[in-house]
Amino acid sequence: MNDKIKKYENIDRLAVKTTYIVALIVLLFLVVWAIFAMVSFWRFEETNDAQVKEYINPILTRSAGYVQEIRYSDHQEVSKGDTLVILDKDEANVSLLEAKAALASAEAQLKVLESNVGTASSNASVSEAKISAARAELWQQQQEFDRYKKLLEGEAVTQQQFENVKTRLEVARSNFEAMKNAYHASKGRTRDVSAQIAVAEATIQQRRSTLERVKLDMKYTVITAPSDGYMGKKNLQQGQYVQKGQTIGFIVDQNQGKWIVANFEETQIAEMKEGLEASITIDAYPDETFHGRIESLSPATGSEFSLLPTNNATGNFVKITQRFPVRILFTDDVTKLQKLRAGMNAEVCVPKS
Repeated sequence: MNDKIKKYENIDRLAVKTTYIVALIVLLFLVVWAIFAMVSFWRFEETNDAQVKEYINPILTRSAGYVQEIRYSDHQEVSKGDTLVILDKDEANVSLLEAKAALASAEAQLKVLESNVGTASSNASVSEAKISAARAELWQQQQEFDRYKKLLEGEAVTQQQFENVKTRLEVARSNFEAMKNAYHASKGRTRDVSAQIAVAEATIQQRRSTLERVKLDMKYTVITAPSDGYMGKKNLQQGQYVQKGQTIGFIVDQNQGKWIVANFEETQIAEMKEGLEASITIDAYPDETFHGRIESLSPATGSEFSLLPTNNATGNFVKITQRFPVRILFTDDVTKLQKLRAGMNAEVCVPKS
């Protein structure tokens, strides 16, 4: 009986010792953890409000039309210049023919006006020559009139003969004035046609611009990838009509790299500055550590950039700790970053300066 009691007492003492040892180990673990936590608190600023960012560019149509062919699928990797969508060109071809016909008509009209300028210039030259002839005839009739006037005073000619000479003088003077007027009219027509030529040349330039515009619209019926990257969700369907300037999809741009936007509390950024190194852990890859460098700090809190910033002057003020977006550029090799995707959550640790 005493042996059993001693056996149970030994078991109890062993259980107590084991409990003490486990408690001591747990206590030591908690002390070590607390020490590391305090060191980390004093040496680093951390946040789990951070995401991987990439440029997500919209793909816009630069020409209106019906979708004839779609050459990409959801999340497909594409290279810059790859054809994504082809729009129907039938209407563009009709517009092209109309533009070419309008240009040909304007050029023909210019040739007609240039011919009219030559004709009007020739008529002006003929009128100028007739003026010289009319001037000579007027001078001759004036001389004849002066002679007959003297002869009439000497009663060497009759009154009827003198009046005939005077009539021929008036006719010559009228012919001279008529020729001058005809010459001025011809010169005026030449100037008018020359002005019409300037209008026709401007019309031709307009028609050429319209033709180039149509050619551009035909070129824009083939929509290509603006950069290397991955396509988003396909929202288009064959036969769908798209407007000019409409967004038909999005592409995640791979040419401009990836970065982290970490939203630190305003109480954490006092000692942060550009160039500080950062340690990054991505939630999707918790066993890997990425490295980065602070590239810039936001000049204002995130709420200030919202569509409707809060107005504390309305009397609804509640003090809330604000956050400042901090842009962190990855410094790791590009191949290591290929598996990261925009929007992934991350935890960022920045040493205090």
